[in-house]
Amino acid sequence: MTGLHAVLLYVFVIIALVLSYALPRVPQVLTGSKPADAWGRDKPSIDPALLVRAQHAHANAVENFPLFLAVVAVGALMDKSATAIDPLAIYVVYLRIGQAGVHLLGTSFWLVMTRATFFLAQIGLVGTMAWRLFAA
Repeated sequence: MTGLHAVLLYVFVIIALVLSYALPRVPQVLTGSKPADAWGRDKPSIDPALLVRAQHAHANAVENFPLFLAVVAVGALMDKSATAIDPLAIYVVYLRIGQAGVHLLGTSFWLVMTRATFFLAQIGLVGTMAWRLFAA
């Protein structure tokens, strides 16, 4: 799998996360049980804890995506993907999926520590890919 494929897979992860908390809202709006603007960022959350965690997992994935995308894109532009990017890129996605899954499970100390480990491993891999490109 190439780094560019891994970027696309990461995009699918982001889409799945946003749909996981957005789709349950649709029936509430359509039936009139909640107004369409009931979920504004300036309002307290009315979602169950699982959906709040899904929102946070989505936001975290989105805020970290640009680093991953930039390194993969630069690798492709430098024609160095095969050596610097492709061997590691899919592991960034696997770790992101793991982090999101653990995020959805809960917020106990061990779950948060596991999530942090997955996050730091992703940052380490993206940093390693960037260093490989820089040194190439």
